[in-house]
Amino acid sequence: MQPLNDFNNLQVAALPSYLKQYVVEQQYEHYTPVDQAVWRYIMRQNYAHLKDTAYYPYIPGLKAAGLTIERIPDLQEMNDALGRIGWGAVTVDGFIPPAAFMDFQAHRVLVIAADIRQLEHIQYTPAPDIIHESAGHAPIIADKAYHEYLSYFGSIGAKAMYSAEDFRLYEAIRELSVLKETPGASGDDIKAAEERVTQCQAAIAEPSEMALLSRLHWWTVEYGLIGTLENPKIFGAGLLSSIGESASCMDAGIPKLWYSIDAINYPFDITKEQPQLFVTPSFARLTEVLEEFASGMAFRRGGKEGVLKAITSGNVCTVVFSSGLQVSGLFENLICDSNDEPAFIKAKGPCALSLEGSQLPGHGKDYHKAGYSSPVGRLKNYSEPLEDFNDRDLEIAGIREDHVVELAFESGITLSGKLASITRNYSKILLLTFSFCEMHAADGSLLYSQDWGPFDMAVGEKIVSVFNGAADKDAYENTVKPAVPPPPLPVYDEKTLAYHHLFATVRRIREAENGYYQLAEVWYSLKKDFPEDWLCSLEILELLEKRNLFFNLTSEIRAALIHKEYTEPQLSKLIRDGFNLVSHPVHELV
Repeated sequence: MQPLNDFNNLQVAALPSYLKQYVVEQQYEHYTPVDQAVWRYIMRQNYAHLKDTAYYPYIPGLKAAGLTIERIPDLQEMNDALGRIGWGAVTVDGFIPPAAFMDFQAHRVLVIAADIRQLEHIQYTPAPDIIHESAGHAPIIADKAYHEYLSYFGSIGAKAMYSAEDFRLYEAIRELSVLKETPGASGDDIKAAEERVTQCQAAIAEPSEMALLSRLHWWTVEYGLIGTLENPKIFGAGLLSSIGESASCMDAGIPKLWYSIDAINYPFDITKEQPQLFVTPSFARLTEVLEEFASGMAFRRGGKEGVLKAITSGNVCTVVFSSGLQVSGLFENLICDSNDEPAFIKAKGPCALSLEGSQLPGHGKDYHKAGYSSPVGRLKNYSEPLEDFNDRDLEIAGIREDHVVELAFESGITLSGKLASITRNYSKILLLTFSFCEMHAADGSLLYSQDWGPFDMAVGEKIVSVFNGAADKDAYENTVKPAVPPPPLPVYDEKTLAYHHLFATVRRIREAENGYYQLAEVWYSLKKDFPEDWLCSLEILELLEKRNLFFNLTSEIRAALIHKEYTEPQLSKLIRDGFNLVSHPVHELV
């Protein structure tokens, strides 16, 4: 695998391999002059509007995140800036699985979609793009209370249980958002993708932990407001990066509700503006609600409920015994005792055993490739759990290496086999490995046969935690992909390249502060070959009015834009806001 460019950033360098597989090169040279103009327009609009409506750290946060108004950010510059507050940033290919997104967040690394929205979707795009991820998420990270919440949320979200239905919905939303951002995508294809999203949403009978946690993330990190119901400020990245919704969200017609655990009862639609928003009085309140939700999650509660969540999820999960032993695999069966507590767990397919997130030597999924099962609970007639037995306790119980051992559990499960070895972690017993082992349930049914080979019995009185994914993801998932060569530069037709050239000319004139006479030629080319244009025309108008040049040309361009504003309603707000920027110029972050 090609080494990851860590940008000399400690957080990026510390990413585990299973996350590095999602990282792609930014390939800055792929951004066109039109892309740069889209970035500049949105950032100037955001600055003009958000300096009054965004939470106070937003404007200085832009600088703290290594962003400028004038051009799309370079990842090296962002990492240089974010590194000073203990964060980093990498680029990814659009949507990544929710669990991976949360894991990056837990590692204090922002994932930034490398692409930028098309000019046609300048106000909003459902697909993640560099405007949303960098101009939306990065600036607010300068606030210490917020970035601590963000990282903590990620650490909890990475453990959340999700279902097969969740993953199908994620794939459907990804397909729809990509289609909507794909030039030339047919209306029929988009409609079919929208129907798939609706079908996937309807198929979810009961939302999983991940689905509910995603709602908390949506109503805070993406669309959160802070302050009072009467005068809230924006801190959510979805609002900070949308020049349309950042204004409309403040309308009195959009209900503002106090943020609480009830937010989990409000699903969201990524393709539409939000019907209501939630306001938190402080970032501390966000953590309080998160803690309230996390207290009911399987990774905190364990037990029967947690194991059943693992079974119904259909995904690789990890069950943690009270001894500290972690068992990762696809769980398929649970037997409970008379107190309705787990007495026996079983997983199918490749499994692995770990401790504190590190796979135990010799207990990877290649060894446990046919599955794994184990009893859970106390031995009958003993006051101490087996995991806490010392050498004398083991001797009294007849548990000796190279001897046949008989175990009877309070649940009624019995086991007989020759003890080959004992695996400990300091004072805790983790595993008893048997040869020629037979195990039976309370009803006499066979749970393990000596014909199946050696038996590694997990030791633990209780199941104390259950969480999504493998305990040692690098060792278990082994998902590192071979290096993929960067995609070639996009191929544009001559007309599109000519349009790019006009934007590049305007940028060159603005940055050099000379050559203004060329603007007339650019304008005439736009009139003749690109009558649909409005953005490049606005940039020319901005330069002419700033320098008070060529009165007749300035009047002609303004008149043409006013005509377009009234005859093309979809452009009215964009042009009107553009006129406001011309009259009240924003040059750089102050």
